[in-house]
Amino acid sequence: MLRTLLFTPALLLAATTAFAQQSARTDPGCGRDASRFCRAVLDQGDMAVLACLQQNRAKLSKTCAKVLADNGR
Repeated sequence: MLRTLLFTPALLLAATTAFAQQSARTDPGCGRDASRFCRAVLDQGDMAVLACLQQNRAKLSKTCAKVLADNGR
């Protein structure tokens, strides 16, 4: 029971993080921004692209900024 209580929040956090990364990279609202600002890191995985988008937040389209905000990023 204790393992379940400890494991469940960690699993939910991991799933939420993975969804946010997937959304930022593949969402039509962020695809163009990722290609434009983060081309150099596209092959380095979702975390690198997400970090790049966050670093370029001021330059992002309103749609992509909303995707990041909606996913807690």
